[in-house]
Amino acid sequence: MADDEHPTGAPARRRPSRRAVTLVSIPLVALLVISYVGDAMAPTLVDTHPLVLLLLNARTRNLALVTNSLDPLSYYGVGFFRLVISDPLFFLLGYWYGDAAVAWMERRTRTWGQMLRQVERWFGKAAYPIVFIAPNNYICLFAGASGMSIRAFVVLNVTGSMFRLWLVRVFGKAFEAPLDSVVDWIGENRGILLVVTVGLVLVSIALEARSGETEVASLARLDDELEAEADAEAEAGHRRTTAGRDDRADDRADERETGRSGPAAPDDG
Repeated sequence: MADDEHPTGAPARRRPSRRAVTLVSIPLVALLVISYVGDAMAPTLVDTHPLVLLLLNARTRNLALVTNSLDPLSYYGVGFFRLVISDPLFFLLGYWYGDAAVAWMERRTRTWGQMLRQVERWFGKAAYPIVFIAPNNYICLFAGASGMSIRAFVVLNVTGSMFRLWLVRVFGKAFEAPLDSVVDWIGENRGILLVVTVGLVLVSIALEARSGETEVASLARLDDELEAEADAEAEAGHRRTTAGRDDRADDRADERETGRSGPAAPDDG
């Protein structure tokens, strides 16, 4: 892929073993399933077991809803663990597969493909600030694919995740009364909201399956899919190299032909 399309100017790396990729894909599948459970059960857990909800899915809205129900140690400890647990895994995928991992991510998230391509263009110009501000799965994969050092990634990921938790904590304190009202309303309408959230999760999975493949299935077949993407990238690179050599050979042939024909005879008028 062209450099202006992807942030991966890093040199090609040796591919990992299938066992290594499988060891990454298993926890990713488990975390995805857990996040589905958290989304589905949020109305039941938000006021009764806020720490469990945070452990299942630490998306921003859940952080905001439970922050005032948790002491700082529980909020920051569990929230940080849940936010960063998958980040090194996506960084590894990017580090191992480069452009192939980016292409896999774009194909896996078709509805967000255009946004991801825009993020890629920004990433090539401001990688460090982007990782600090938004260390999500996509950004962590871009960081690995771009060749960012492990030390820099860890520092930015840790500090960025803690900064996010702190911002939500500050927001929760500033809007404590409205957030408490929302949590109370959820508790009062728990039954109907539970039906809605479970339905939304099931519908989202069904739509993924209808479009071709669910996220769970894609992650379960991670080794095969990344190997296929890597092979496709290698073949495309080979074609570009061959085409470049052919073009240079044609240029040299033209130069030799011009040299043999000599300069044009002057026009005597």
